[in-house]
Amino acid sequence: MQALKARVQNGRIVVNEPTDLPEGTVLELVVADPGDELDDEERAELHAALAEGLAELRTGGGIDAEAVLSELQARR
Repeated sequence: MQALKARVQNGRIVVNEPTDLPEGTVLELVVADPGDELDDEERAELHAALAEGLAELRTGGGIDAEAVLSELQARR
């Protein structure tokens, strides 16, 4: 399978590069996941929280993931 990049221009899909596909080839298009729906402020807050968590882990803070999973299993 060949991956192609395209963009929408004036309501039409335009391939960004030449192709050697035969004339009349039918393509099935899937829109690439645009990521998330965070606005700039929310994304900045997320990045700050991730940086804070990473800093905490580097100084020995945090909880081991296996310990959390074990605790959750024990609650069942």
